[in-house]
Amino acid sequence: MTLHAPARDDTRTIVTRGARRRSHRSARADRATRETPVKRILYVTAGVIASLVFLVPLLLAVVRALQPHAVVTSAPDPATFFQWTTENFAQLASQSGLGRSVGNSLIVSLSTAVLTAFVATLAGYGFAKFRSRWLPWLFGLVLVTMMIPFQAILTPLYIEMNALGLTDSLLGLVLFYTTVNLPFCVFVMRNAFEAIPDELEQAALIDGATTPRMLASVLRPLIMPGVATSALYAFLASWTEFLGALTFLTDQDLYTLPVAMVNMQQGSYGQINFGLIAAGAVVAMIPCVILYISLQRFYVAGLASGSIKG
Repeated sequence: MTLHAPARDDTRTIVTRGARRRSHRSARADRATRETPVKRILYVTAGVIASLVFLVPLLLAVVRALQPHAVVTSAPDPATFFQWTTENFAQLASQSGLGRSVGNSLIVSLSTAVLTAFVATLAGYGFAKFRSRWLPWLFGLVLVTMMIPFQAILTPLYIEMNALGLTDSLLGLVLFYTTVNLPFCVFVMRNAFEAIPDELEQAALIDGATTPRMLASVLRPLIMPGVATSALYAFLASWTEFLGALTFLTDQDLYTLPVAMVNMQQGSYGQINFGLIAAGAVVAMIPCVILYISLQRFYVAGLASGSIKG
């Protein structure tokens, strides 16, 4: 009998510990259940505040574009705040050369987005999948170029592009924007390829797929968030860029939209029609908003690529 007593004591100890663990888990679950509504309210509140921070300036720009010039330049008055008209947009449409500037911006931005995404995809694959002792150093050099603003080297860039005959050319502007946007896009695509298991690539190669075929058929669905992020980033950066276009373009027929909007001065010298400028800003942000909303899920997933592996 004395031989079985320790066993019963051990059994009681195990049962007691198990009951304590279950009670602790139950208590934690109850606390989590009680905290869920509070957390949900905090998340919704923070989301609403963040949305207002971004939406209020956009809505204010739209309202200003619908107000006459006299109302825009006068002191805020509730009596005249809702005096809306399409006069600014009609005057904007009558501006000679504005449609051509919008077309130039679309050509440059779309070409930059496609070329940047293509080159960044190839470079990102090389940095992520190839093995060489020099690749980490080269990738570090790419990251270093992200820290150098192109404004700091604008003069030598102009001299070089002028020597190559790429000034006053939309092609030269596309190559310039692609070069400026490549470092960040290569960083994004390298992370996108790093998140893909090597076994998937090896299985495709064993099945006889070449590297281009593997990229186009096997890996393409997995890297689409990174590609969309690179294309969207390059499009937005080139669509809104002003200094480079002003520096490399002198022919008014080649002006992009930001440069053309600066020239929209009405009346005597020094007077600016701010209602017209607001209408131009609204027209300029429409493609950006549409493109961002349509690619939002890819954009968020692309920025997060590489943060979780497996």
